[in-house]
Amino acid sequence: MHNFHKDKGVCICRIHDSVKQSGYRLKDGVQVIDTEGYRSNVGIILCNPCGQLFWARRIGEDAWQFPQGGIQHNESPEQALYRELEEEVGLKADDVELLGSTHDWLRYQLPAHMRRHSRGNRFIGQKQIWFLLKLTVSEARVCLSTSTEPEFDRWRWVSPEVTVNEVIDFKRAVYLRALEELLPIINCPSLFIAHR
Repeated sequence: MHNFHKDKGVCICRIHDSVKQSGYRLKDGVQVIDTEGYRSNVGIILCNPCGQLFWARRIGEDAWQFPQGGIQHNESPEQALYRELEEEVGLKADDVELLGSTHDWLRYQLPAHMRRHSRGNRFIGQKQIWFLLKLTVSEARVCLSTSTEPEFDRWRWVSPEVTVNEVIDFKRAVYLRALEELLPIINCPSLFIAHR
């Protein structure tokens, strides 16, 4: 199913059916990993009216990233998006405008030392649908401590280049692909040729 953003004519893909058909093994009602070893996930690119991007630091680490999180059993990517947005950033669906999403899954593999096996399941990385959102309320609404297990302890607005330069190496190619696909929606030209 496809929805079109009425103001921009942007196709926003809905891939709920492909999530259901991805061959997931279930554990306690939650999708764990697909048959290839990838966990279904959503990535969130949140921009402000100036075109800057929300950039958050993981608790206890010097690692910055976009918010992201797993898609649960019987949850659409869009439902996961709004759940993760509220859990990690403290924002609700009414606080943002959904501008677009990537058309396909974007995958990254974890380094060998981070991969794991659990109950016969091999976990090698994430496959993600990325969403572009625009903040429509005051940034004072951002709250990193709404969850009982917060992911982040700091945040800031940055240019797209900062995100690509600062993200951990194994996620860089996915960040580039997501940004190249989604930034034209907000009339932000692709500036990432040097990173290929």
